[in-house]
Amino acid sequence: MVDSFTMFAAAGAGSGNIFTSLILPFGGMAAIMYFLLIRPQQQQRKRHKEMLENLKKGAEVVTSGGLIGKITKITDKEVTLNLGNSEVRLMRAMILDVYTKDEAPASTEKKS
Repeated sequence: MVDSFTMFAAAGAGSGNIFTSLILPFGGMAAIMYFLLIRPQQQQRKRHKEMLENLKKGAEVVTSGGLIGKITKITDKEVTLNLGNSEVRLMRAMILDVYTKDEAPASTEKKS
């Protein structure tokens, strides 16, 4: 036990500044986590909120359950969708995206 204590004491004495040896790596990891995980989620949440605020009657939407329907009625928290033969009420937050048939999926688009 004494040997490990003297080893850490000797390493600490020669390592120099605590900022460069301990705080800088943790700060770097925090910055990486922010730019790779937290910031993209915040931006996605913001885009989804804007899309929900801009919904209009008659728009075709895709729900989180995969249903595609046309909006017939909108309230603050609920949306009524016409699915062809039936109408379904659902929470507004469960709408994933506005559906357009002529739009190609993002993964199959060619970049030029």
